[in-house]
Amino acid sequence: MPIVNDNGKILLKKARHPLINKDVVVPTDITLGYDFDSLIITGPNTGGKTVSLKTIGLLTLMAMCGLMLPVAENSEIAVFDKVLVDIGDEQSIEQSLSTFSAHMTNIIRIIEQADEQSLVLLDELGAGTDPVEGAALAMAIIEALRGKGAKLAATTHYAELKAYALQTKGVENACCEFDVATLCPTYRLLIGVPGRSNAFAISKRLGMSDTIVERAKELVSSENTRFEDVVQSLETSRQNLEKEREQAEQLHIEAMNANRAAQESRQKIEGEAAKEIEKARQQAAYLVARTRGQIDALLNEMDDIKRQHNKELTAEQKAKLKSGLRSLENTADPINKKEEEHYVLPRPLKVGDDVIIFDIDKEAVVLELPKDSNTVTVQAGIIRTRVPLSNLRLLTGRQAKKMMARGAGSSRGSRNITSHAQAKVVTELDLRGQNSDEAIMNVDAFIDSAILSGLNQLTIIHGKGTGVLRTAVQQHLKQHPSVKSYRLGVYGEGESGVTIVELK
Repeated sequence: MPIVNDNGKILLKKARHPLINKDVVVPTDITLGYDFDSLIITGPNTGGKTVSLKTIGLLTLMAMCGLMLPVAENSEIAVFDKVLVDIGDEQSIEQSLSTFSAHMTNIIRIIEQADEQSLVLLDELGAGTDPVEGAALAMAIIEALRGKGAKLAATTHYAELKAYALQTKGVENACCEFDVATLCPTYRLLIGVPGRSNAFAISKRLGMSDTIVERAKELVSSENTRFEDVVQSLETSRQNLEKEREQAEQLHIEAMNANRAAQESRQKIEGEAAKEIEKARQQAAYLVARTRGQIDALLNEMDDIKRQHNKELTAEQKAKLKSGLRSLENTADPINKKEEEHYVLPRPLKVGDDVIIFDIDKEAVVLELPKDSNTVTVQAGIIRTRVPLSNLRLLTGRQAKKMMARGAGSSRGSRNITSHAQAKVVTELDLRGQNSDEAIMNVDAFIDSAILSGLNQLTIIHGKGTGVLRTAVQQHLKQHPSVKSYRLGVYGEGESGVTIVELK
């Protein structure tokens, strides 16, 4: 269904003559009434000029009858009061009319009836008489119809009309494309380009003698030859530009597809990034809650030591607390995750179950079971927090009784300490940043823990630095009764920044 107007504007996209077989008809684009009110169509015979005229007239009449049109979407058609047509040969022996006389009789009636609400279609305007006079008469007829405001489309062979269309505002050339390489018409209407008659090429293709064709070329005036050469040059340039335009459109489509794919990829990445950020935020909240619990436990331990001894902390106690703080920093770092053992709960958790928070080795009681997520609400001392289900270890009845027995008799605020045999096995000790005395105390505690755990090889990290800490540690190891031997690390172990210890 076209867009319909009453201001004389015609824009037909991929228009097809309604009476030509749909499998052979060539779609064409036709414009009239926008930048120009008159269209002069030129080109060879059998090239499609008359079909273009009839297509304009038939589609206009079909739209005025309320019929759908054989055109592409967004085509536009005008409703006219009159469609005035002179197409075909109306010569008559009875009426003593020649071809020229028959055309002139029709055109006279058309000029009398034409007005600004008329569409005029003239085929072979000015034909059938002397070419010079016929061309002059054709130009005068066009001017008369334009003066009445009619919309006009006419076909012709006259070169003078091509030049007239080039020089006159509101009049536009058009041609039916002709492929000189195959000497065949393509039936496409090209608006803005004057056509060549191609009479010589067509005659030669039909079998005309080369001698006759060449002689005819010699007889054509030099001025007309130059004009035809200019038209041919324009046609060649147009075909090259059309190919380039098609290539540019293809590249544009590919660029649009690539841009669309990039946009979709970016949106996908942004969506995944948002999910990762939310996941990291939840992990950070969990780390904050866990770290607060550990800090409270350390503060409780400090208060217990002060109450029990009523004096300042010894160097050994300070070193132990510093070591605990460093351990706290390490566990609070989301990058350094504690390696977890493979564990499966022996049964589903219930409210009131005694559990161990695995990564901080803290006893807790289950308060709420997981609902929409895999986190469980637990009470660990004075801390109420949510812990992933995979980070909990269920205490059996016997284990819970041992915990209670071990905690019985201790003063309020005391902290349950897991034995070295129950603690997770650690084979490395990092002394970097410690002084010699503090480092030696930590080395002794580390070796004792390793002996209880049944280890026979340890790694002590002291860094390269000035070598003072390394010398102090190795002097102490030389005298330690549990050390069988020690050596510096090799490539891949840390080299001179670590000492590898073998226990007896």
